[in-house]
Amino acid sequence: MQQRKTLFVIIILIATLGSAQAVVHPNVGDVTTSTDGKLKITFADRIQNFSPSMTDSYDKDIYSPKSVNITPDGKKYYVNSLEGRVTIAYDMATNKKLKTISHDFTDEGSKHLWAPASGLFEWHKQWEKPNTFMGKPVEAAFSHNGRYLWVPYFRRTFDLNAIEPSAMAVIDTKVDSIVRLFETGPLPKMLATSHDSKTLAVTHWGNNTVGLIDISSNNPKDWHYTKVLVVDYVLPLNFGTGKKINRNNHSGYCLRGTAFTPDDNYIIVCCMGGKGGLAVIDVKNQKYLGRVTGMKSNVRHILIRDGYIYLSVNIAGYVQRIKFDEFMKVAKNMTDNKGHIEGWENCKVGAGARTIEFSPSGKYIFAACNDASSLCVIDTRTMQKIADVPADSYPVGLDVSNDGKTVIITSQEHTTNGHDYGGQAVDIFHVDYAEPEPVIPAPKTEETDSVAVATKNANNSSSTFTQWLGTTTGKVTAGAIAAVLIAIIAALVTLRRRKK
Repeated sequence: MQQRKTLFVIIILIATLGSAQAVVHPNVGDVTTSTDGKLKITFADRIQNFSPSMTDSYDKDIYSPKSVNITPDGKKYYVNSLEGRVTIAYDMATNKKLKTISHDFTDEGSKHLWAPASGLFEWHKQWEKPNTFMGKPVEAAFSHNGRYLWVPYFRRTFDLNAIEPSAMAVIDTKVDSIVRLFETGPLPKMLATSHDSKTLAVTHWGNNTVGLIDISSNNPKDWHYTKVLVVDYVLPLNFGTGKKINRNNHSGYCLRGTAFTPDDNYIIVCCMGGKGGLAVIDVKNQKYLGRVTGMKSNVRHILIRDGYIYLSVNIAGYVQRIKFDEFMKVAKNMTDNKGHIEGWENCKVGAGARTIEFSPSGKYIFAACNDASSLCVIDTRTMQKIADVPADSYPVGLDVSNDGKTVIITSQEHTTNGHDYGGQAVDIFHVDYAEPEPVIPAPKTEETDSVAVATKNANNSSSTFTQWLGTTTGKVTAGAIAAVLIAIIAALVTLRRRKK
């Protein structure tokens, strides 16, 4: 009898564990209302690769989608398909695929795309064809008002343990083609563009370093590395090339979320592993200042807005915040590259809190919660969770449209015991607000800027000509009258002579 009871308990435990890890796929059309009644969130559409029979939504290029980025003008969005090794452009209004951008390169075929080697990244082995590889696109960031999309690669496919310099592509969003390739440090994941679009930061998960690129020119051929900064120490990459190592665990501080401060004077980087904390970089002096601790461990994403720093805490499933000025006071006065700050506000969201993003007003934060398989919403005025929206399993990437009405998340695959399973989907949510959200104005593109400049130059030329006429009218008129009188007198004299 006791044996039967024990067996029954074991069966219940197995069933419970199995259900906890079960893959879920909510129905398109499902609606969730926030607890305060001010938001209505509709699961509006889905693009997926988990069921070929669902032909209307099926897209074979969606293979472990890692991140999504909506263009600043809200017209398109890009999905990085990590294992598919492509970046896919979709139309925002229809969710129809516009183009699939491959990250498959050969030495000869991509030779014209590569920026000159910086000399800042060390190779461990002499590879015969280092620029023949397929890249696994991870995150992405826009620069130059959305004209360019930067996409780093987890590793080059021949680099089993991500110990060699990886690479990064620059996509011209006007034509949806790669126009430049850059080397990076090992295992780049996160990117951040300064607000003035003059500097791009590349955060290397693989060895505790951050690269800075000067992108102040409008010509991609002028862009170049200026510095690679070290967060405490460079991780020794002596893993070899034969046996595969789990680099998610063997990567030092596991640098992740990256953000420029509003004045662009500093960069703050999340240390997801190791001793944790936030690494602080002085951009002007290109100097690493140290790490500030005091927040929860395993911080993944960072946002800075309206006088606060916000963090997502992955494993514990929290969003934290602290006043920006208080944090920077500690950051600027560290001792031996170390600082500590208490007093963080906490909001429990869902297990595996990954990417977070604001609504246009900043009143709400949307969070992709991986292990909870949900899209959570926080009211920043109260730091309370007000909605928990079911999503395809393992959401990881997230972005919000410039009008706040569309939230898109990517649900990645999971691999357990050699088997792939998981969301394999891009979920599109429509959000209705009781209090209307502002629309973030679309920035001027390079094309409209050039038109404006041409018009301005034409107007300036016309204005300059008018001013010249105004200041010289007296002189011109007097000279013209004198010339006319001389011509008349000369003509009269000539006529008289002919008559004689």
